[in-house]
Amino acid sequence: MSFEYIDKNLSEVRERIAEAERRVGREGSVMLLPAVKYASPEEVEYLYRHAGIKQVGENRVQQMLEHIEAIDCEGLEFHFIGTLQTNKVKYIIDKVKMIHSLDSLKLAAEIDKQAKKRGIVIDVLVEVNCGEEENKSGLFPSEVEEFCLCLSQFSNIRHRGFMTMAPKCEKKEEYLKYFQQTYAQVLDIWTKKLHNIGRPIISMGMSDSFEEAIECGSDIVRVGRRLFVK
Repeated sequence: MSFEYIDKNLSEVRERIAEAERRVGREGSVMLLPAVKYASPEEVEYLYRHAGIKQVGENRVQQMLEHIEAIDCEGLEFHFIGTLQTNKVKYIIDKVKMIHSLDSLKLAAEIDKQAKKRGIVIDVLVEVNCGEEENKSGLFPSEVEEFCLCLSQFSNIRHRGFMTMAPKCEKKEEYLKYFQQTYAQVLDIWTKKLHNIGRPIISMGMSDSFEEAIECGSDIVRVGRRLFVK
């Protein structure tokens, strides 16, 4: 099976990331996290073994477990980037490097409980619903500060930063607006309210918006279908 399309797509995405970094003086600062929701196990393994990808993002618990089972993935690290149900936490807690989608205290309590059982501390990002879309997960911007302050009660959770997914936009300027607002807000919460030293990890930008997200300060971009189109 030929995976030339992955090489071509990955090269194009990497170049666009590099160009966006250059525009804002951030060369080499952004991590590409392939979102493998639509990828086959063979495609995931190719990314790891032949394309230099060491970390991938999973949206669904069952699919993540199937990928782990189907491929020889020793050394490949998984991030969970989709909506996570509390009853599924136990299946992935010791298999993920980071959970990007923490958006409720109920979920935080379950993550903390399952991590404690295994004697680990799990890295998490708080998910911000920057467009305040009722049909999407994530905390509304007005809820983020209080939520973050509450996370200190969980000893087996390490709050590392924030994730957001902008609404579908027609114009670049609209993406910039959402990402700029989110970046400014979470940085303020991180430094002034949580008294943290250093920057938080900020995960913003997907296939249609990763360049705009980089221009606004994103550290991780989650690119999926653009990598796997044939």
